[in-house]
Amino acid sequence: MTDDISTVTVLGTGVLGSQIAFQTAYHGLPVVAYDIDDEALAAGRTRLTQLIDTYEAEVDGAADGTAKEAFTRIRLTSDLADAVAKADLVIEAVPEVLDIKKDTYRKLATLAPQSTIFATNSSTLLPSDLKDLTGRPDRFLALHFANQIWRFNTAEVMGTADTDPKVYAGVVEFANSIGMVPIELHREKAGYVLNSLLVPLLHAAAELAAGGYADPETVDNTWRIATGAPVGPFQIFDIVGLTTPYNLLSHGDEASQQIAAWLKDNYIDKGRLGVATGQGFYTYPTK
Repeated sequence: MTDDISTVTVLGTGVLGSQIAFQTAYHGLPVVAYDIDDEALAAGRTRLTQLIDTYEAEVDGAADGTAKEAFTRIRLTSDLADAVAKADLVIEAVPEVLDIKKDTYRKLATLAPQSTIFATNSSTLLPSDLKDLTGRPDRFLALHFANQIWRFNTAEVMGTADTDPKVYAGVVEFANSIGMVPIELHREKAGYVLNSLLVPLLHAAAELAAGGYADPETVDNTWRIATGAPVGPFQIFDIVGLTTPYNLLSHGDEASQQIAAWLKDNYIDKGRLGVATGQGFYTYPTK
């Protein structure tokens, strides 16, 4: 465990924010999980309690009470000042909307101790897009997790030209301490490593299905059989959740926007958002 980061705050208790909070607590650190109001916190609490069952079923050793104990190390609050008052590290996992993130960092800059490190989990924005709002560009960087982090345990670490190398190294050490495999980027790159590889694959798959060339099941079968991959691109869509790809595609070129419209009309508007809702391109058991 890194000596410099002993208290962590996670902003946002959505699908990934709740996972980051639980994974951190599972590895022994106290965590404050923040969200904007009681309704959002109630939904976050539900996700966190469901993760107890998930870890007990899928993580070696978690069924001996370790997962239940992890939950006791998480405190939920809708008071931002309280959430960050004693944080060594704040991991921001608020919605992927630039104005929301900007507003969050403006508030954080005045509320958090000057020693606090800020890390964004943004999958689309570069940390340099936000650094000037943090009040501490030398203590700000990106720390990007993949969905289902207890299984797909990468943590991509990406600083800006202003990030203090000691801060960068401390966050790498923190990621390692909570069971992640740190993926160190030497320069800023939209999409980091994972999404730079994954997004073109998912875009090509969606283009095939949206264009009527092949249905999702055929695309997935082709990918699995021909490459030996355990899952196909549409199964990955469901794991990621369809909302994030939709938001990305909506801001792309005309072809991307057409795919976004196809996702919205055929899946999102019907509540088929992926594994989290029990239905996406496929149907999944619900608890």
